[in-house]
Amino acid sequence: MNKTELIVKIAETSGLSKKDSEKALDAALTEITNALSAGEKIQLVGFGIFDVKNRAARIGRNPKTKEAINIPPTKIPQFKPGKALREIIAK
Repeated sequence: MNKTELIVKIAETSGLSKKDSEKALDAALTEITNALSAGEKIQLVGFGIFDVKNRAARIGRNPKTKEAINIPPTKIPQFKPGKALREIIAK
């Protein structure tokens, strides 16, 4: 499912217009992005938790030359599904 298909499903389920559904989805995604970039955790009970994970610096290898390279520390977004979501998907 892509964003356009999701907007159509939201409009059908909520009774909102497609334009309003798109605005709501864009606003939700923007706020999730802003919160994660600020280092905050977002917990949606029953759905899951959006969080930021810190990866430590490490030494890697270039597979072609076998030369050691330094990989800097990074922050990556992470999602952990909630119990209710896991149970629905497992069915």
